Amino acid sequence: MEINEAKKRVSELTEILEKANHNYYDLDSPTLEDDEYDAYMRELRAIEQEYPELKSENSPSQRVGGSALNTFEKVDHAVQMASLQDVFGADEVRAFFERMSEAGAVEFTVEPKIDGLSVSLEYENGIFVRGSTRGDGFIGENITANLKTIRSIPLKLTEEIPFLEVRGEVYMPKESFGKLCELQEKNGEPLPKNPRNAAAGSLRQKDSRITAERGLDIFCFNVQQARGIEFKTHSESLEYLKKQGFRIIPDYRVCKTVDEILSRISEIGKMRISLPFDIDGAVVKVNDLALRAEIGSTAKTPKWAVAFKYPPEEKETTLNSIEINVGRTGALTPVAVFDTVQLAGTSVSRAVLHNQDYISEKDIRVGDRIIVRKAGDIIPEVVKSVSHAENSERFYIPSVCPVCGAEAVRDEDDAVIRCSNFNCPAQILHSIEHFASRSAMNIDGLGEAIVEQLLNAGLVKTVADLYTLDIQDLTSLERFGRKSAENLLSAIEGSKQNELPRLIYALGIRGIGGRATLLCEKFGDIDGIMSASEEEISSIDGFGEVLAKSVYTAMREPHRIELINRLKELGLNMKYESKKKSDKLSGLTFVITGTLPTLKRDQAKELIEQNGGKCSGSVSKKTNYVLAGEEAGSKLTKANELGITVITEEQFLKMI
Repeated sequence: MEINEAKKRVSELTEILEKANHNYYDLDSPTLEDDEYDAYMRELRAIEQEYPELKSENSPSQRVGGSALNTFEKVDHAVQMASLQDVFGADEVRAFFERMSEAGAVEFTVEPKIDGLSVSLEYENGIFVRGSTRGDGFIGENITANLKTIRSIPLKLTEEIPFLEVRGEVYMPKESFGKLCELQEKNGEPLPKNPRNAAAGSLRQKDSRITAERGLDIFCFNVQQARGIEFKTHSESLEYLKKQGFRIIPDYRVCKTVDEILSRISEIGKMRISLPFDIDGAVVKVNDLALRAEIGSTAKTPKWAVAFKYPPEEKETTLNSIEINVGRTGALTPVAVFDTVQLAGTSVSRAVLHNQDYISEKDIRVGDRIIVRKAGDIIPEVVKSVSHAENSERFYIPSVCPVCGAEAVRDEDDAVIRCSNFNCPAQILHSIEHFASRSAMNIDGLGEAIVEQLLNAGLVKTVADLYTLDIQDLTSLERFGRKSAENLLSAIEGSKQNELPRLIYALGIRGIGGRATLLCEKFGDIDGIMSASEEEISSIDGFGEVLAKSVYTAMREPHRIELINRLKELGLNMKYESKKKSDKLSGLTFVITGTLPTLKRDQAKELIEQNGGKCSGSVSKKTNYVLAGEEAGSKLTKANELGITVITEEQFLKMI
């Protein structure tokens, strides 16, 4: 075959294969049998192998790009990929409608809110050139190679428009999610929590071939920017995208009255369970694009759109038993075990019942028919008891520890019932796990299974015993080789040099959390903390009376004093070296929410504290700034309600 003939045939095959992809993935109307499609693809690849100069990056043969690894370089979004303001009831929808009507809106679109990952797709002269994640709305990551594996994304548009940027939502269909769970369970791998998490992990695979195996798909729902064409309405832009080969948001509707909007929201809510993909709401938008520009946006959300969030899906099931778990602080936590139900795309059979007051208030009994749901579509919870089984009895958390048999008593300050035995095997197990955890002493390789082995072999009784282990101790354990033993001993020895706040947190003082650094800043070393009065501790900004009492009491418990003295003798660092760099954020309180583009939450928190600021876990009127990343939740909503300034990671870094 001559080069000119080959060039012509490549063009023909490209058109045939792209059309087949569009018909199959976008229109659900396949025009080629699988063997026909494969034959055309083999022919195209053969020609491209013979004439490499004819193979382009956007050839149908390049949907999965070899073995090249993604690097995920940063992408600046010319147009902010904003999030949406959530609303939760008809009254809030009516209020939004009235505000927009007063601004001049006469038409609205209502569309399903796909539960996936928002991405940007950029085209130059009709060719797909770059795809990126939303990130914090201003800066995302380049994932072009992975997005090319999604066959419903057109690599070439129908028209050679100079420039087009489209926003879409990548998701994992429920069927693909089921297959992935089966495969990972078979391979003994951790199962993804839900389709959205699975999609997120798949999109950020370094090897695009793995992404290609995950069965991802996309719905496109917005034109971010365009050159060479203009639109008057959102609905007009969606129809244009459809003609260009995009799979647009399904079954959107144009509505003119608030009753039409509420009716459509209700319809979408009723069909959400039967859809082959997950949705987490319905989006209502002003249709007129020029009016949108006039109405404008806040720093985080457009004023011309809202996302209606449906109440959590609820299921009825039978409560078979209530288990009692004992944690590291001795808390006896009741856990409901019930017949498995499907909630928010996952199988659920357990839910924490919190404490005795929770159980008594809802009168939850073994054998009950109960209603369960996922709070925020994430955490399983028992909503209520529907009916009691015949001859059922009220449930009470036992007054003795189910693990060691010691007396279990209720705290004076809260509703928690605790085992009174500091040497309870369950408390010791969880205490050591906590001590070794990443946020505490960060002893790599010391997981739950190894801790259990050490305890069962009698090699450790407290965390201090970790520092007396030797190579013979560890290699005597089942399936524990010499190399593994050396690595663990090295990690344990290295942890001796950890900063004092890590040790304070690792000691498991109730309520201390991330405020260990503030405690160390105030008193300088372990001796200063141990000798501090309640009044001195409560004077620290961020410490209330309850936490001050908790620290004061913990530092005077005989078993903890003995432990700290042993750790001193074993050579652990007991002094604090301040990392404070400046007072730029002095007097300012921050709340961190969502996933930041480059910083982990702990890193952002450390930077805030190093520059004189403080972090809080909840938004209040005392909050100065909310540092928000991707998928920020209720904290962002509350910040907007209170008028608190919301900043991006980029803005935060400029502040310091």
